[in-house]
Amino acid sequence: MPGYSDLLYEVDSRIATITLNRPDRLNAISGPMLESFSRVLRDADADRDVRVIIITGAGRGFCAGLDLKDLTAGTGIGSNGTSDLATQKFDLANSPPVVLHTTDKPVICALNGPAAGYGMDLALGCDIRIASREAKLAAIFTKRGILPESGGAWLLPRLVGWAKAAEIAFKGQTLGAEEALELGLVNQVVAPEELMPAARRMAGEIAVNAPLAVQATKRMMRLGLEETFEANVHHVFLQLLPLFGSQDFKEGVKAFMERREPQFQGR
Repeated sequence: MPGYSDLLYEVDSRIATITLNRPDRLNAISGPMLESFSRVLRDADADRDVRVIIITGAGRGFCAGLDLKDLTAGTGIGSNGTSDLATQKFDLANSPPVVLHTTDKPVICALNGPAAGYGMDLALGCDIRIASREAKLAAIFTKRGILPESGGAWLLPRLVGWAKAAEIAFKGQTLGAEEALELGLVNQVVAPEELMPAARRMAGEIAVNAPLAVQATKRMMRLGLEETFEANVHHVFLQLLPLFGSQDFKEGVKAFMERREPQFQGR
């Protein structure tokens, strides 16, 4: 497996774990880290041995956002020797928010600590969020003179509704773990020492299911966010046809008839 800048990557029991690994900077995102993050997501999505992806942070924070110290020094994201970001060309199609959104494997965020700015957007881009009691979601964009630039402006209203999203974003609110749970922004809140075990339990419950069916379900849910009901029904039917011909479908039916747990191979 190739090396990744400021990221740790491991695969165990069909679960890939991506760890943001700049604990001395609260895992603030650097330019090389952005490139590596897109690459590791694509690698995990293409790996047949991976069925679920967990994203977490090293140390006491999940992600403090984009590394503003590097950015203001002219050495950070988008730096090409000039401070005029408006004139620079960015490959947004291969940026982490877009790659994360189009990843077919289920992605669980193990929110170990504060997620601010870009870090909050990154957490919201995951399919499921499990939070430590010490976690926070900080929508600090308007307090820095910017906007949610990495998917949050699209994701937040869909997760909590327009009015609540407007309140959080316009005020630049910071939400504690329990408040995020009440709003439906996280699925579970657990003690810090239980975070990774809880995330792996959730991942394990997903990983035992037919991976082709899980991935097709995620694709159809994603498309359903932007298409009519009728269009989605047609797309689902077209996804269903190859699944009927899969070995996993035959195994699922056989296991049901034999009253045993199925053993899916992703074929």
